[in-house]
Amino acid sequence: METSPVDLLVIGAGPVGLACALEAQRAGLSARVVEKGALVNSLTGYPTGMEFFSTPELLRIGGHPFPTSRYKPSREEAIDYYRGVAQAEGLDVRLLERVEGVEGERGAFRVVTGRGTHEARAVVVATGFFDQPNLMGVEGEDLPHVAHYYREPYAFTGLDVVVVGAKNSSARAALDLYRHGARVTLVVRGEGISPSVKYWIRPDLENRIKEGSIRARFATTITGIRPGWVDMAGPGGPDTLPAERVLALTGYHPDCALLSSFGIDLEGPEQAPHFDPATMETNRPGLYVAGTLCGGYATSRWFIENGRIHAVRIAAHAAGRPAPVEAPREQP
Repeated sequence: METSPVDLLVIGAGPVGLACALEAQRAGLSARVVEKGALVNSLTGYPTGMEFFSTPELLRIGGHPFPTSRYKPSREEAIDYYRGVAQAEGLDVRLLERVEGVEGERGAFRVVTGRGTHEARAVVVATGFFDQPNLMGVEGEDLPHVAHYYREPYAFTGLDVVVVGAKNSSARAALDLYRHGARVTLVVRGEGISPSVKYWIRPDLENRIKEGSIRARFATTITGIRPGWVDMAGPGGPDTLPAERVLALTGYHPDCALLSSFGIDLEGPEQAPHFDPATMETNRPGLYVAGTLCGGYATSRWFIENGRIHAVRIAAHAAGRPAPVEAPREQP
């Protein structure tokens, strides 16, 4: 594969990655996006019909209006929106092309993929975190009836389903499964539902648990998984539950090994990449980071709505212009 050199090569075609390419073009730079999967790949893995917590004004990029029929847009509307923006801006997006390495230095990078090499003056890593689930580290976690992603309820109807976790994704999955005929047990390591669960979801889940529609085991951990069963340890000692399906919705994290292989220093217990917050440039000159991966394991620190400023800062710095000085808003 032969490609022409570009000023900015973006790794990852999520919303923030697309925003980086868009802002680069508006700053007079040539840009290209390389993505190992589909356009906005992480959104394609979200539950069908899922509503975002944010309003469309906070999710839009490049000033493009985000049309929606509701106050909070759905997953499907978001996928269509970002596809439309990429098309309208004429972004050069290369899909199904996994990056294997970043060689060279500022002004002369070579981004090696499974299909060839791209030359670029600067590189942005905007790969997010959704592709790396937090594993429980128990025997049987790799069995075929165990999943770390939830899409829709229909394949679970009439089955015993154990949902592990107590944050928003677990809470929504448990409610959706129950309402579509699954027998749901929620296994939670903590003493109760996470305080981060959204205010309109929490009472629904708590009431379903109180009435017995959804069973809950608090202060309990999974110790092993077998075909048809899960083993647990809780306040009453060891126990076993029937489980024809297991959804381990225990969160996700950035691909730290990939970041390290690019020469990016990772700092502290959160393994957050080292970068200058004014420019988003890492310890490797000419290599930038953007979006949710900037928080390392603290994945709730950055979202689409406050990660968009990263694109503006990177484009300005790569173009040799002053970067915006306002601090991006972090999520509570």
